[in-house]
Amino acid sequence: MDIIVLFVSGNSTEQTGDYSDIESKFSIRNPEFPDEDLCYLVPGQRDSVSDCNFKNDSHTFLIIHGWSVAGLFESWVYKLVSALFEREPSANVIVVDWLDRANKHYPKSAENTRLVGADVAKFVNWLGELDYPLEKVHLLGYSLGAHVAGVAGNLTNNKVNRITGLDPAGPSFENADSLRRLSPDDATFVDVLHTNTRGSPNLSIGIQRPVGHVDIYPNGGTFQPGCSIQHTMKLIATYGIYNMDQIIKCSHERSIHLFIDSLVNRAYQSWAYRCSSKDAFNKGLCLSCRKNRCNKLGYSINKIRSTRSTKMYLKTREMMPFKVFHYQIKVHLFSDKNMTLLEQPMKVSLFGTTDERDDISVTVPSMSTNSTVSFLLTSDKDIGELLMLNIRWEKDSYLYGFFSTNQFMIRRMRIKSGETQSRLIFRPKEGEFGSLVQGGDAVVFVKSSETPQSRREQR
Repeated sequence: MDIIVLFVSGNSTEQTGDYSDIESKFSIRNPEFPDEDLCYLVPGQRDSVSDCNFKNDSHTFLIIHGWSVAGLFESWVYKLVSALFEREPSANVIVVDWLDRANKHYPKSAENTRLVGADVAKFVNWLGELDYPLEKVHLLGYSLGAHVAGVAGNLTNNKVNRITGLDPAGPSFENADSLRRLSPDDATFVDVLHTNTRGSPNLSIGIQRPVGHVDIYPNGGTFQPGCSIQHTMKLIATYGIYNMDQIIKCSHERSIHLFIDSLVNRAYQSWAYRCSSKDAFNKGLCLSCRKNRCNKLGYSINKIRSTRSTKMYLKTREMMPFKVFHYQIKVHLFSDKNMTLLEQPMKVSLFGTTDERDDISVTVPSMSTNSTVSFLLTSDKDIGELLMLNIRWEKDSYLYGFFSTNQFMIRRMRIKSGETQSRLIFRPKEGEFGSLVQGGDAVVFVKSSETPQSRREQR
C-alpha cells in the first residue's frame, strides 16, 4: 500500500480558498535524503505538486513535530521518515515545519497549535481540491503535534483517514475542550500511544485521558523501560552531558520509536490487550483476544471504532524490537499456617519447544494461605510452545529465615499465553504438591495432559 505522511500542528480558524496566511511549511521528503528539506509543497501553487513529485495515487503521511526548545528538527524526524519509506516505498511523506511557532515558551507554543492546525487543515483541503482522496491521508503528531493534528482534522472539509497521536502533550490539554485537542471525532480512525503520563493530571508530560478510538498505554503509560535516571547517567558518562535531556524525553519520545518499530519489525509485532486498569493488566487478567480485546500496536493496528475509547495495555522491552510475550500465571496457595505476605520477589524460568528464558524477575503483589494468586510474566524470547517452567522464591530481606521459614504448597499452575491464546495446566514434576520455600530451591512444573476444559467437564 502506498502512503503519504505529514507532520502537523495548528489552531482553529475559518477555512477559505485563500492560502496566503499559511505560515507552516510542508516539506516533502525523499527516501534517499530523509533528513533534507529539498522541496516544499505550497498550498495554492499547483506547480509545486509536480515540482516536488507528489504522487496522486499514493498514500500520504503528514508528520507533525511538537514543542522545540532549540528550534530545530530532532533526530527522530528523519528516523520516522526513513521507516515510513521502508514500509511504504512509494508513499508521499511530508514533514510539517512549524518550528517558528513551536520555539516559544511552552504555554505560547501550546496556544499556537490552533494556528498550526488551521494551516494543516487548509493544506489538506487544498489536496482535496486537487482531487486527492483524503482516505489516503494519515497524520502523525507527536506531543503538541498530536493536538495540531486534532485541530486540523476537526477543521478539514472532509475527514482524513487516520490520525496517530504519539504521546499527545498533557499540560494545557488534559482538561481542554475537544475542539482544542486531539479527539476521536478528528479522523475516521484515531489511535494514540501514551508513554509518559507520570504525575498529576495536567502536569504530566503526556496526556493521561483517552483521546482516540483506541488508546494504548505501553508499560502502564507512565514510565518506559530503559528510561531510568541511572540509565541516563550511563549515557552521560559514555557520550557526554548532552544526553541529559534524555531524562525528560526518553519516555515521551518512546511513543515514536514504538511506532517506528511497528513499521520496520514486521515479524515482531507487539500486541496490546483491552483492560480496565494497569493493575488488572499486571495481574495477567486481560490477555483475551475474544471480541476485539487485543490489537496490534502501531502501523498495522486493526481500525476498530467504538462509541467509547478502548484502553489497552502491554509490556515492552527497553530497545527494538520492543515486542515481548505475555503470560498469565495463576496458582492456588496452600500452607499449614495462616499468613499474608506482600511484594514477594520470584525468579521464573521458561522452557519451550524452540528456546528457553532463564530467571525472569517478577514481584508477586500478595501471597496468602488458601488463596489464588494471578500475576503477569513476560519473556523477550519466543520460546515456542511452553513445556516446563521452574519458579524460585527469593529472600526479601537480610533478616529472612532468622525466626522461621515461609512456605507455600502448589498443586497446579494454570498458564495462559496472550500471543497464542493457549491455556495450559502445569503440575509439579515430582509429587502431587510443589513446595515453594522462601529462599529455597526452584520448584519444577511440567505441562500436564489435562486442559482447563477437561477440568471443567470433570467438575
